[in-house]
Amino acid sequence: MTTINKTTDPLLEQMDEVKHRVSKVLELAKSLGADGAEVAMSRQQGLSVGTRLGEVENVEFTNDGALGITVYQQGRKGSASTADLSEKALTQAVEAAINIAKYTSVDDCSGLADKALLAMQNQDLDLYHPKALTTEQAIDIAKACEQSALESDKRITNSDGASLDCFSGFKVYGNSHGQLVGYPSSRHSLSCVVIAGSDDAMERDYAYDVNRDFTLLDSGVDIGKKAASEVISRLKPQKLSTMKVPVLFRADIANTLWGHFIAAISGGNLYRKSSFLLDELGKEVFPEFLSIQERPHIPKALASSAFDSEGVVTTDRDIIIDGALQTYLLTSYSARKLGLTTTGHAGGIHNWLVRDKNIASRGSKEADFDAMLKTLGTGLLVTELMGQGVNVVNGDYSRGAAGFWVENGEIAYPVSEITIAGKLQTMFKGIVAVGADFDRHGSISTGSILIDEVQVAGQ
Repeated sequence: MTTINKTTDPLLEQMDEVKHRVSKVLELAKSLGADGAEVAMSRQQGLSVGTRLGEVENVEFTNDGALGITVYQQGRKGSASTADLSEKALTQAVEAAINIAKYTSVDDCSGLADKALLAMQNQDLDLYHPKALTTEQAIDIAKACEQSALESDKRITNSDGASLDCFSGFKVYGNSHGQLVGYPSSRHSLSCVVIAGSDDAMERDYAYDVNRDFTLLDSGVDIGKKAASEVISRLKPQKLSTMKVPVLFRADIANTLWGHFIAAISGGNLYRKSSFLLDELGKEVFPEFLSIQERPHIPKALASSAFDSEGVVTTDRDIIIDGALQTYLLTSYSARKLGLTTTGHAGGIHNWLVRDKNIASRGSKEADFDAMLKTLGTGLLVTELMGQGVNVVNGDYSRGAAGFWVENGEIAYPVSEITIAGKLQTMFKGIVAVGADFDRHGSISTGSILIDEVQVAGQ
């Protein structure tokens, strides 16, 4: 774990001061007649720079945050927020929340999370790795990243620029159950977007990296070269005729499929009966070789957290075992609506690990990206999705796509202007394999996903 000296780190000093203010706000809410109250405060500060064609496009310093207060009175709820942490402004926010609660409807499912489920102590997950960069240093890194891409191939004729972001911040949460917790975190990212031309046609693509720890980011030169490689590979795309073929979703695109799954098993959609996975708990919704584990406490991971946005302690969970759905994703409110218990998912998921148990027997080398292409054989590799044609109520799926046509396990040529369509229920059960080429740029660690048959609409 990284050791940070509280006496010399201004952000940690701010976090301690915010905890003190949160305690005062909770006391004030109680004195004004609230049955219960919860207060959340987040703050973010940092530097963002952007360059384009070797020139500085933007330099932005961020130092912002807001405090939100929610009060409960006899089943009624009122909320207010303020960016001003002066005593007068905080008093006004609490009074506003109390006043709003007087006019809202009684809802027996609203209220604080149950006290027994709360994280009453902080847990260090090694999420805070601040990086002090001068503006000049940040600009130099962004410029080097873009220059690396521009120099990689003469067909790269333009750029949408390179961006470097370095942010640190903290979250504090407290409620009238006596909970007062918080933690600092950092997030650093570097990206590059370039444009290549062939004849009269132009293509755009990008590369990026993100990490809690700046020292673990890929180098700007490597990111630039990757962006160049991606865009050059897309030149002279062809169109496909309409057909049903096997489709391989590259790992960085595959996480969108899991996003639709998350929506379908989230409490809000379930209690509204707006999900194609209603009443599927305990049933097989994927092939039996597939598992999904949630691990909220992985050090340095992008989606790690000791508690959710309601203060509920996060725990390791099996989401899918042998293809069968083990749990819904519930907040306190949606859990009460369904007669269940919150799963600690207010605010989202926490580090999903999507795995194919057959990889263990084959070895990860047999399931890397090249191996997944071999398994695909002849079909479509999707590397970009466009549009939002997904209906979580009935599972209808239709999105614009681009990628590559694959023949005999080898990429043959790029393709564009196609649409892929199907039913998510069928697509999930039609998963043939999940690769070991894990993408770790977000909250879902997944490899490429191969589906046995998907409708592809072309020219």
